[in-house]
Amino acid sequence: MIEVKHISKSFADKQILFDVNYLFEKGKTNLIIGASGTGKTVLLKAIVGLVKPDEGQVLYDGRDFTSADSDLKTDIRREMGMLFQNSALFDSKNVEENVMFPLELLSKMEKPEMLDRANVCLARVGLEGSNKKMPSELSGGMKKRVGIARAIVLNPQYLFFDEPNSGLDPQTSVKIDALIQEITHEYGTTSVVVTHDMNSVMDIGERIIFMYKGKKLWEGSNKEIVNTEVKELQDFIFANHLLRHMQK
Repeated sequence: MIEVKHISKSFADKQILFDVNYLFEKGKTNLIIGASGTGKTVLLKAIVGLVKPDEGQVLYDGRDFTSADSDLKTDIRREMGMLFQNSALFDSKNVEENVMFPLELLSKMEKPEMLDRANVCLARVGLEGSNKKMPSELSGGMKKRVGIARAIVLNPQYLFFDEPNSGLDPQTSVKIDALIQEITHEYGTTSVVVTHDMNSVMDIGERIIFMYKGKKLWEGSNKEIVNTEVKELQDFIFANHLLRHMQK
């Protein structure tokens, strides 16, 4: 599990996060939702160490990541996997090389063992036989799958997904959501998903935190969200429903 305690963050004279507290549970899909500019991506960056909070702590199974020395931070980072919004594949590397990259960087495996592990992960995301394809040959959905394979190649304890359905059609988005939830349950990871997609919320939102103007305004599950009485959350849900209707 990952616990954030009293996290606040400002850039220059603008405060982005205000005293955020939350517990991201192990073995569940934990979603951070909210409109653009509400602080959800900054919160994710604070959790993974891409930005340093001004105040507060991030605890990985009780280990304080914010004040950890370099050795402990390296150990915790080895337990992380992340899918970036644009998949962040290396254009000059083929699928196999992209998936093996974290192993080359952080493991002591020999090349044959790395290749075996990459093949296991590619099979898990339904991309057997795609090893030698270049990113330019892949569809958007396939790129996301390669990104997920790379994210799980080190057998992470913690998985992070930044807008995993960005740029995907609805049918592919459903498949990516299902894959994220399956892997979360199968590996028993603590998975954190940043999204503004209400389809994802309703399909895989086992634990949800709603961010509004840098504050945690609501928390609950996808079963509870439909009955919320929080006006700002109701407005967010309605806006997403209206946008989907207009896109049809």
